[in-house]
Amino acid sequence: MTYLTIVAGLLLLVLGGELLVRGAVATALQFRVSPMVIGLTLVGFGTSTPELVTSLEAALLGAPGIAVGNVVGSNTANILLILGLAALIRPILVDRRTLVRDGAVVVLAAVACAAAVLIGHVGRVTGAVLVTLLAAYVTWTYRTQPAPADVSVDAATLVPKPTPSTVTKALVVLAAGLALTMLGADRLVAGAIELARTWQVSEVVIGVTVVAVGTSLPELVTSVTAALRGQSDIAIGNIIGSNIFNVLGILGVTALVEPMDVPPAIAGLDIWAMLAATAALVIFAATGGRLSRGEGGVLLLVYGAYLGVLAGL
Repeated sequence: MTYLTIVAGLLLLVLGGELLVRGAVATALQFRVSPMVIGLTLVGFGTSTPELVTSLEAALLGAPGIAVGNVVGSNTANILLILGLAALIRPILVDRRTLVRDGAVVVLAAVACAAAVLIGHVGRVTGAVLVTLLAAYVTWTYRTQPAPADVSVDAATLVPKPTPSTVTKALVVLAAGLALTMLGADRLVAGAIELARTWQVSEVVIGVTVVAVGTSLPELVTSVTAALRGQSDIAIGNIIGSNIFNVLGILGVTALVEPMDVPPAIAGLDIWAMLAATAALVIFAATGGRLSRGEGGVLLLVYGAYLGVLAGL
């Protein structure tokens, strides 16, 4: 029954995340926003909604290992697993101007997350600071990259048919997606807690593996689809935006709602893996103006080694 609960939760999260992304992209296209901005904000943040609801649910149920581990593990998986796989499918071009702006913010978010983990407590003051930084980043993104006169309709190719054609329809899809993610998160967290007790492993390990990868499935689908269709802006923008939102939005909002003590185990390995993955993303993207297939393969191999260490292999 535990496994069925987890699978049901993951399926609901994937479906809910898909609907959220559909509605978000459709709404953005109504207002003629560029694909990169869509990838960084609406798609990146929209695909992170499962993480948000899951971390909130875990914190309220008294499982900080899952709540914080989900954020840290998702950021690591987003770069090493998802972006690695996307780059392996097709090299991802990187706009250097975008890298300077958004790469700096994703590094800042990773450092802020590490600081909170190493301090060992994420309180409401820290949460408020993180959420304020997120609001400032979103405002900065729109002001420094205004919508072009003719927005590329290529972004619409990421939205499976039928695509919502009006703001009203888009909002209905968004609401349906949110409802499904909330239900899916509830089932996933309940199953994850039970799984940790059954296997007699820490909530942190479950949080940074099963829960983190499960809630990152929308990012996986979006970035791989973007790579297959040559939409580099959305492929990498989705990951950068998601990682920024995971820390500033998810960790921030969760701390505002329910302050948490961070399990020491996260500071032992997982936070350093996340920092290393973030550094690799920036370095690889800065060299040659793209993420090559070889670099994608390296990211995947590193993620496999990380999972091996967690499993005690």
